[in-house]
Amino acid sequence: MSENRCEIYGINGPVVTVKGGRGLAMMDMVNVGEEGLVGEVVGVNGDITTVQVYEDTAGLMPGQPVTGQGAPMSITLGPGLLCNIFDGIARPLRLIEEKSGPFIGRGLNIPTLDESRKWDTTVTVKAGDTLSPGALYAQCQETPLILHRCLVPAGLSGTVTRVVPSGSYTVADTLVELTDAAGQVHALKLAQSWPIRTPRPMARRLPIHRPLITGQRIIDTLFPIGKGGAAAIPGPFGAGKTMTQHQLAKWSDADIIVYLGCGERGNEMTQALEEFSELLDPKSQQPLMNRTILIANTSNMPVAAREASVYTGMTIAEYYRDMGYHVALMADSTSRWAEALREISGRLEEMPAEEGFPAYLASRLAEFYERAGYIETLEGREGSVTVIGAVSPQGGDFSEPVTQNTKRYVRTFWGLDRSLAYARHFPSINWLTSYSEYLDDLKPWYDQNVAPGFMADRQRIFSLLQEEDQLMEIVKLIGSDVLPEDQKLTLDIARLIRVGFLQQNAYHTVDTYVPLEKQFRMMEVILRLYDGARRLLERSIPLSQVRATGIFDALVKMKYEIPNDQMEKFADYERRIDQALQSVDEANR
Repeated sequence: MSENRCEIYGINGPVVTVKGGRGLAMMDMVNVGEEGLVGEVVGVNGDITTVQVYEDTAGLMPGQPVTGQGAPMSITLGPGLLCNIFDGIARPLRLIEEKSGPFIGRGLNIPTLDESRKWDTTVTVKAGDTLSPGALYAQCQETPLILHRCLVPAGLSGTVTRVVPSGSYTVADTLVELTDAAGQVHALKLAQSWPIRTPRPMARRLPIHRPLITGQRIIDTLFPIGKGGAAAIPGPFGAGKTMTQHQLAKWSDADIIVYLGCGERGNEMTQALEEFSELLDPKSQQPLMNRTILIANTSNMPVAAREASVYTGMTIAEYYRDMGYHVALMADSTSRWAEALREISGRLEEMPAEEGFPAYLASRLAEFYERAGYIETLEGREGSVTVIGAVSPQGGDFSEPVTQNTKRYVRTFWGLDRSLAYARHFPSINWLTSYSEYLDDLKPWYDQNVAPGFMADRQRIFSLLQEEDQLMEIVKLIGSDVLPEDQKLTLDIARLIRVGFLQQNAYHTVDTYVPLEKQFRMMEVILRLYDGARRLLERSIPLSQVRATGIFDALVKMKYEIPNDQMEKFADYERRIDQALQSVDEANR
């Protein structure tokens, strides 16, 4: 890389002004000070260059050198990313701990990947082959779950002129030499570098047509998200944003999870790391960490690195997407990232917009969420990145700028409710404020892969919940005793839906994850009771007699009593419903 040396002129927190930097370009990566702190050029004005430093700037002095790297802020991508935990600029935290102890030292330019580890590699090309961008040239088993596929970088094509035999190699070893049309030789290795702020290329975007199955009933049934889609989880402090994302990371059917702790509490990242290390993947019974990458930029880490961390996570997600995997990126939380933008913007003396956030907040959010998608890769495979971003509005105010701008770029909105969380109703997703715009896109998939009546049942369940909300306004004023019998039935069934279906116990072995078939059968059973009870009410039989059978309380427990692999037990509940309704019918003949 070309070098350009200049010196520090002024320091304002993570923002450093540099004098003599005429050779520096926007978004260039630089090393600042005697310790070589990592930074990025964010402003150029004649002889004065503004640099954003991703480490603690305490101790920097005017006159210290600044060295340009001649390339944008990039990270190294290759085998070894999985099962690891990185900071916001992709430095491995386990190695940092070994070198500097429990606190992150400064100027530790540790490579992202272990350059000494050897990988059993199969080279898939031979001399004379013509390769285009996205073509496979080597592969290795990164974990028991994930085959790492090395693809020709975008913008590079040519003829293979030299190949090494299959064997054990490090990420720095050259496997293939590719000669382009101009005669220039390019070395292809297990690893490659990519600028984090540049989206990785694709052949084309594909329509979203299949859901990300999470095993959480309120999500899969009422407010599903498509693979390649974007969702927001807004909620006040204590409403369960992090726990909801943990559940999604554990149980969603994505091939790879990238969990990004952006400005969150350190103990939450510790909990995630410990839990993911202990848990088994439900599909493969392998450790969950074998398909997980953690990126930690906690609230006490440098604020500028927090701003970069979301792009680091997205670039890693896109890298595995290009191999043909379905990746889920959990960002917790984008509000802390927006606060980092606000702090840096203030130090840059930019004109503030609403609530002090920079005027470009909306465009930055768009840059992030629009990198989600279901795509055809350059190689012709299908892959996806699904983005689920938590939002932490102060005081639970969903009208604040981050939440409002996020809603413009996501099609699924899971609004968390503090009152539900305090009532121990989890997931605390409010079914009245939440929505999903993927329902029409996903209906053919549900019809074909679950049951033709799934979406119709879902609509009936949702309508009953909405009707209950309207009736509760009357109940608050005059009580439920004056309601007609059919409206009392609606309230009882809605309570059964809330407690027996939407409420889910993350610590129960059966209830923590529920397959779609079981979700459908549970809806069928609840609606069977509703339809049967309505027929009795139409004959002027009081609802109190149906309640006296105990069938409502019995159905609340079915989520615990029916194992996920024993769907035949639903027939017992259907018989119990029929017997209870028949006994009431016979008593009134």
